[in-house]
Amino acid sequence: MRRLGLWILGIGIPVVLLAVWWFGSASSTDTFFPPLADILDRFRALWLFDHFASDVLVSLRNLALGFAAAALGAVVVGFVTALCAPVRWAVDPLIHFLRGIPPVALVPIFISLMGFGPEMRIASIALAAFFPTFIATVDGLRAVDRNLVDVTHVYRLRPAERVMSVMLPAAGPQIFSGLQVSLQTAFVVMIASEMLGPSQGIGAMTLLAQQSFMIPDMWAGILLLGLIGFAANLAFDLVRRRVLAWYIESRRLARAS
Repeated sequence: MRRLGLWILGIGIPVVLLAVWWFGSASSTDTFFPPLADILDRFRALWLFDHFASDVLVSLRNLALGFAAAALGAVVVGFVTALCAPVRWAVDPLIHFLRGIPPVALVPIFISLMGFGPEMRIASIALAAFFPTFIATVDGLRAVDRNLVDVTHVYRLRPAERVMSVMLPAAGPQIFSGLQVSLQTAFVVMIASEMLGPSQGIGAMTLLAQQSFMIPDMWAGILLLGLIGFAANLAFDLVRRRVLAWYIESRRLARAS
């Protein structure tokens, strides 16, 4: 019953805010705050038809490829770094140097090296999204109970079995926390990379609308970015709940006891 109430509250507040926006802006003649009806008309025309294939799909493709490359690379390198002391000592200074650079500041470097093509955007997203998951993976593996690891030695598990059956599940919750931060970072860098130079994508079209004083188009782009961000987080949370079902259930039982 409590969960149902929270669902109703979570859906009800956005609906109320949209209703306030709709009726509050219905008679607006302000250039910068057009009626919501006009924005939705432009949203439908632009993002569901004219620019769906040429811009929306391109942005989503770049985001998916960049995030997937970052997630896979960060987990693999994180395992190697956490389990191999010489590697950890060798790469720690470089990692801490690079993680201190704001992700958006990396975009001009990739433009210089790779131009304005999709390769630049995917590489920018991948590098920027790499560090949150990498750091979470290393920290998660370092926090694994040593007694648990010792048990795997007693049972003479092979290294691959030890990683897959004990260490990866134990570090899983922290890795997923890093992945969630990486997803948000990837989203920000995707938009930033599209706003620099003549390019395709939702960010580029939204910036062009703002510069051309096509304000309803600009609001429509912002609305689409919000919806994509919401959908991406929702999908990520569903995957996390599926993969970490055992962990979520154990925490629920711990709170209930």
